[in-house]
Amino acid sequence: MSRGLFRAVTKPLPDLILLCAADGRILAANLAAVRTLPQLSACADLFELVADDPDGLRRHLDHWLRSGDPLPGAVTVKGTDGEPVRFRCHGARATWWNGPEAAVQLHLTRLDGTDRFVALSQQVAALNQEVAFRRAIEAERRKLLAAEQAGRSRLQRLYRLTTALASATTLAEVVRAARESAPDALDAADVVLELHSRRLVPSLEPAESLLATSGDAWVDLDRVAVRGADGRRRTAGERPVRDASDAPGSQGGGATVRMPLEAAGLVLGRLTVHYGTGTPPEPDHITAVVQQIAQALRRAGLYEHEHRLAERLQRSLLPQLPDVADLGISSRYAPGTSMVEVGGDWYDVYALDEDRTGLTVGDVAGHGLAEAAAMARISAALRSIVLRCGTSPATVLHELNAFLDTYHPGLMATACYLVFDRRTRTVRYSRAGHPPPLLIGADGGSRHLDRALAPPLGPVPGVRYREAEIAVGGGDTLLLYTDGLIERRGESLDVGLARLAALARDSTGLTVEELCDLFLHHQPGAEFPDDRAPEKRGGLRPRRRRTPAGAPPRTP
Repeated sequence: MSRGLFRAVTKPLPDLILLCAADGRILAANLAAVRTLPQLSACADLFELVADDPDGLRRHLDHWLRSGDPLPGAVTVKGTDGEPVRFRCHGARATWWNGPEAAVQLHLTRLDGTDRFVALSQQVAALNQEVAFRRAIEAERRKLLAAEQAGRSRLQRLYRLTTALASATTLAEVVRAARESAPDALDAADVVLELHSRRLVPSLEPAESLLATSGDAWVDLDRVAVRGADGRRRTAGERPVRDASDAPGSQGGGATVRMPLEAAGLVLGRLTVHYGTGTPPEPDHITAVVQQIAQALRRAGLYEHEHRLAERLQRSLLPQLPDVADLGISSRYAPGTSMVEVGGDWYDVYALDEDRTGLTVGDVAGHGLAEAAAMARISAALRSIVLRCGTSPATVLHELNAFLDTYHPGLMATACYLVFDRRTRTVRYSRAGHPPPLLIGADGGSRHLDRALAPPLGPVPGVRYREAEIAVGGGDTLLLYTDGLIERRGESLDVGLARLAALARDSTGLTVEELCDLFLHHQPGAEFPDDRAPEKRGGLRPRRRRTPAGAPPRTP
């Protein structure tokens, strides 16, 4: 086909048709091409007219020359006004061309808003943009959700630490709570507590140590440093401070953070946090955890100090029991809880004459310094009353009730007073609302002295107290106690009384000292909401709240 025939065939076509050589020279153009862009005329250089990528057009021409099928493409040509005009292009080798050189036939369609291909392309582009936007939103949503979940998890772990520290009362409990909950709250592998014991709890004695109270779970910075077998200096009696590589579960080379434990302007020690291969959280989070631990340590230290003072006060109020011929006497006192050890339980033994011995056990309602002070005054009043009428249990309780009504209105106490007569081998007793003493035979049999019961001391003035008498045999034991020994949460007192009677069957052959320990510790795993105080005497041993205050006289 010649140029003339090409122009004749393509003249009526509305689209632009070009015939180009491999070097970009336009060999022929139809009428629509010349009218649309006059520069698209024969002999023009298409590469010079292309506005965007001449090299790309060269590659397309080479490709079209090698292909017999029309392949799509795109080309941008400079218009007469200098503005670029985009065309959708289909090119293929012109096999019908009989010229001296190979040629490519180009079919150009202008890309504008009316072009269906352009509209479809724009829709596809808009759809792609929307999909990309939605993916970005979804990725951001997942990121925010992950951050929210991580924040919630951190708050939960921090809450567990806060709860554990808030429920901890003693230093041992605070240290245990910190070691168990702080690593989780800090996303750490391990924590080490190093504390100044003398700042936490001022020493009451030169040789006093907190190790017995808080164990070896922390390093005491106030103890004398010694050099261990490994050649490193560490505090005496304590394990060495661990390096980062020594922390349990660490992989070595992890980050280590050391923060001072400061509360009320006092540096109590420091907390060493090892992160293994993890990354430490932000400093504000670490500071919040450290401050909580420091405040809990400060609170526990103050409690520990008050606890020791209170314990000394309580111990100073306990009587020194006399030695009575032919009677084995022993006593024990134990607090019912880990709270400050001050209560209103009392017990005492009185040598009335050569043949008779008086015993008393009682409990002032409540706990605290006021109750302890009232107990001390009651004990002093009892000794005065016993000097006058100690051989009459009912009279002793009557006088004591009048004392409370006069000097301690509103105060209530339970009490039991007994007189053992070794000549007649009898025990006379009277009770003011107090649990019944337990008389244990030499063969392990037992019975409760549950008669002669009257209202507690204090609330009801002018109460008429009664007496009861029971015979005792050789080797018998009398156990006096306060309600703390038999009380359990959610359990009837009758169950506790029956438990003591059952335990008495195992007491055959034990000394009064061993008997006190047996009854005091017969339920080591139980929670005691009240104090316990046992005392035993030959065959007689009085007892206090939740601790046997004594045991009845074991007569020869």
